[in-house]
Amino acid sequence: MAEKKRGAENARKAAALRQHGSLNPRPEGVGNDLFSTYDFFDPKDLVQVKYEMLRQVSVGRGSVTEAAAQFGLSRPSFYEAQTAFQQDGLVGLLPDKRGPRRAHKLSEEIMEFLLKEKAEDPDLSGAALAERLWKERQLRVHRRSIERALARQEKKLPLPTAGRS
Repeated sequence: MAEKKRGAENARKAAALRQHGSLNPRPEGVGNDLFSTYDFFDPKDLVQVKYEMLRQVSVGRGSVTEAAAQFGLSRPSFYEAQTAFQQDGLVGLLPDKRGPRRAHKLSEEIMEFLLKEKAEDPDLSGAALAERLWKERQLRVHRRSIERALARQEKKLPLPTAGRS
């Protein structure tokens, strides 16, 4: 019964680590004794693995090369983790969000172009705007990206106040 509960907890934890991008892709590479001796230390938790690797070197229990090998990581990974930890503390060991940070193709100039086109013909679809953008600017942008950008733009605009004279 206890093993079933522990298995469910491990699965839940692994799912949470995966969701946040901190599931160690190579937990079998962690050969440090702490992770094989104590339940508290989880080789699947990449943040914990990195922290323990940094701690081992900082307390003088081996070189960077040895620690990286024991924890299943590379020397460059050690130095990246060290820099991140020095700058931001434990939060620095958390993975960055993946993917684009913003709609990089839709610059202010391109948005002005799209808004002008849409103002001239409000019935233009995202696909039609994407086609015009390609014909006039040789820039390929998916119709949904354009539609989302225009929707964000509409949210920014102040609402007209009715009944004021």
